[in-house]
Amino acid sequence: MEADWILASGLVITAALIAIACLLVMAAVQSRVPAVASVFGSASPETVFIFDGEALVDATPPARALMANGVESGGPWFRTLSRLEPMFPGLYTRLEGLQREGRFVLCSREDVSPPLVLRAEYLGGLTRLTLVDGEGEAARPGSDGLAELALRDELAGLHDTLARAPLPIWRETAEGEVIWANGPYLAAAAEQLEPGKELAWPLPAIFPRKAAEGEEAPGRPAAMATKSRQPPSASRASLKIGETVHWYDVLTRTLPGRGSNAGRLCYALPADGLVTAENSLREFTQTLAKTFAQLPIGLAIFDKSRVLQMFNPAMLDLTGLPVEFLIARPSLPALLDALRERSMLPEPKDYRSWRRQMAEMEKAAAEGLFEETWALPSGRTWRVTGRPHPNGALAFMLEDISTEMTRTRRYRADLELGQAVIDGLPDAVVVFGQDGSVAMANAAATRLWGQSPLAGPENSSGGKTIHFWREKTAPTLLWNDLEEFIGLFGAREAWDGDLRMTDGRAFSCRVVPMPHGATLVTFHLADPPPAGEAGGSRAMLIA
Repeated sequence: MEADWILASGLVITAALIAIACLLVMAAVQSRVPAVASVFGSASPETVFIFDGEALVDATPPARALMANGVESGGPWFRTLSRLEPMFPGLYTRLEGLQREGRFVLCSREDVSPPLVLRAEYLGGLTRLTLVDGEGEAARPGSDGLAELALRDELAGLHDTLARAPLPIWRETAEGEVIWANGPYLAAAAEQLEPGKELAWPLPAIFPRKAAEGEEAPGRPAAMATKSRQPPSASRASLKIGETVHWYDVLTRTLPGRGSNAGRLCYALPADGLVTAENSLREFTQTLAKTFAQLPIGLAIFDKSRVLQMFNPAMLDLTGLPVEFLIARPSLPALLDALRERSMLPEPKDYRSWRRQMAEMEKAAAEGLFEETWALPSGRTWRVTGRPHPNGALAFMLEDISTEMTRTRRYRADLELGQAVIDGLPDAVVVFGQDGSVAMANAAATRLWGQSPLAGPENSSGGKTIHFWREKTAPTLLWNDLEEFIGLFGAREAWDGDLRMTDGRAFSCRVVPMPHGATLVTFHLADPPPAGEAGGSRAMLIA
């Protein structure tokens, strides 16, 4: 038993020694194999990018330095192209076909010094971009040379962009001192100088900070005006350049930093067109306000929340509401309650039905269907119209039509009186208008012809009425002459004729022209009417 334990221990120790020996041999063999050169080495002087699609696999230190000094937003592919595209125009278009071409070489712009060459290769599904000198394609020594060249090229482009900007741009310290400005700002500042003087350091502040904040600024130019209601970051200012006054919206952006590095970047956006539009709108609004003020119709405009936004003086005169109440912008229900308290609304039986009626009125007005005539307890009459406006607004118009209603009632009373007078005549009276329609008929005419000429479809045309009469009389040409006479224009003369009804009664007819193209026809019965029939023996017809 003891011999077996010793044998097992010896086997374990022997296996361990053999494994250690194998590891030592493998390490010795690997140490003799030379390392393969790779762009991942930190000592490579070339500017090389390797991408898998738009994902950066790796890059040499000069390439990383070039990419680090570019834009901060976006992925590696975007940041790399933002650096290389300005120096190599058309690079992005060529890269789209790189998988098909396999390899291409681009030269930098002519104004890039020293000239550069970009070599793009598609190898094993990876995109390799190599940036070298244009002279012999030798690797450019140093890790920051190309980054500095790209920075200088970008700086030149930014300088040209700011110099050609159509608006003043400047930078100022936290104390408001202008430390940099572009060309348009310098040109505007030169216009503010007195004749014979030139720009000097420090640069003049033609848009003072306090003026932008809406406060009085010492040394503020006389030609400048600002809106105190604008927020400090956006103010409206005017500046006289030559003989023309230009308007600007001044925007400020605080720059990060402390001490001398802190400050603001300012932009003066041209606002001449906007100011002109605002002035035109203001003048148009004033014109509308003057027009509304002279209207005899009360006007009240409510917004989508049904809050009063505009009213004219006629609204005060018609309703008698205090001006303080309307200026406080009451809601539509509050305004209706105030009118109800002053007996300016039709009084219903109970308040609940009145509120329901007012809610239906608002709904109908929003749909453009509300128009009512209100007879007020005071005896006055209003025509109330509701119309929808854009953005959910609502307009109500109150018109006092008491005089019109009085005139209408008087005219209706006159008509009723005239009808009563002709109904009391023993003769039948019917009135035809110039268009031939029946305008008036009395009770005697109804008894004579068996029905009222005003009733039924015969009222729409005088020809139908005459046709009805023709059937109740013996054949005669008188009806043709009468039908022609009704349609004549100009001077007309009265004439007479004789007729006989189908029951044998004979009567005479007299046709007389009336004003405004009307015609009067009179029938005189030769025989007395049958016993028991009311009315006289003559019939009068007016057309």
